[in-house]
Amino acid sequence: MAFKIASSPHVSRPLQTSTVMQRVLLCALPGLVVQCVFFGWGSLIQVLLAVTVALISEAAILKLRKRKVLSTLSDNSAALTAVLIGIAVPPLAPWWMVVIGTSFAIIMVKQLYGGLGNNLFNPAMAAYVLLLVAFPVQMTSWVAPATVAQHSPDFLTSLQVIFGASQGSVAEYFQLGIDGVTMATPLDTLKTDLSMGMTTTESLQKPIFAGTINSGWFWVNLAYLCGGLALLKMKLIRWHISVGVLASLFICSGFAYALGPDTHVSPLIHLFSGATMLAAFFIATDPVTAPASNRGRLIFGALIGLVVYLIRSFGGYPDAFAFAVLLANLCAPLIDYYVKPRAYGHRAGH
Repeated sequence: MAFKIASSPHVSRPLQTSTVMQRVLLCALPGLVVQCVFFGWGSLIQVLLAVTVALISEAAILKLRKRKVLSTLSDNSAALTAVLIGIAVPPLAPWWMVVIGTSFAIIMVKQLYGGLGNNLFNPAMAAYVLLLVAFPVQMTSWVAPATVAQHSPDFLTSLQVIFGASQGSVAEYFQLGIDGVTMATPLDTLKTDLSMGMTTTESLQKPIFAGTINSGWFWVNLAYLCGGLALLKMKLIRWHISVGVLASLFICSGFAYALGPDTHVSPLIHLFSGATMLAAFFIATDPVTAPASNRGRLIFGALIGLVVYLIRSFGGYPDAFAFAVLLANLCAPLIDYYVKPRAYGHRAGH
């Protein structure tokens, strides 16, 4: 009997954590660029501020814990958490909100649980929920996208608004688009209009939607989708959670839309509005806070998609990905307990 022998090495060397984080950051870059194109320089400023605060916070807490500082900072996990926070907060949110959220994520959610690999919750989403609950007005105050806004803030004006030099009139100035269009997000606008008795078709006529496909939110989500596909191509994440999230959200919203198109949002809007693609590929796929098995990851993703749909449709928050991810994080150990991977050489159930 002939055997085919492959040349060594037979086991490939795993990527270092720092390399993985760097590549994830690079894959998120197209989404950040498109976000800046449609919503101004504020998002980039928030990301840079969040990264600075994250590195300082992690260095300080590591020093207090008598742990190695440089080697831990060099794994880039704090920088990735900071970038996700900077992307998630509104572009013109005041600087102190980013400082509070980022320091809370690094110190309370990550380091006090033992550091990378020991945290129970996704640090970026825990910080987002803290800010959303504590400062709901600021966290839901997005500038109008460039497709409908009369003016887009330049870099200097964004700095002035974020750091409080012109917190009043300038902020209000950029929160308005054409014909008094406010800075409410499309999901928030739809939720408000439906609660007031308008139909989905009537609400979609507003300038903020710009034909849905032409809106800034669509292109931002498309950019994060491309970045997510790059993550899959490089095998930095597995497909199960992302597919679970998107399929669950699509099925739930599609079923409801088929039953009542005048009172429910179409699957296209659900998938390409808010933080859908960012969360599906860059947030929910955090391996530390997700189940270990592939089947468990599918269930985990489907749970996130279901909770997002329920909160978006019947809850008080327009997006809800942060709440859904944290709830799924709580359920991850339970999912792992009931969905155990079969050990090699054993039959199912043994």
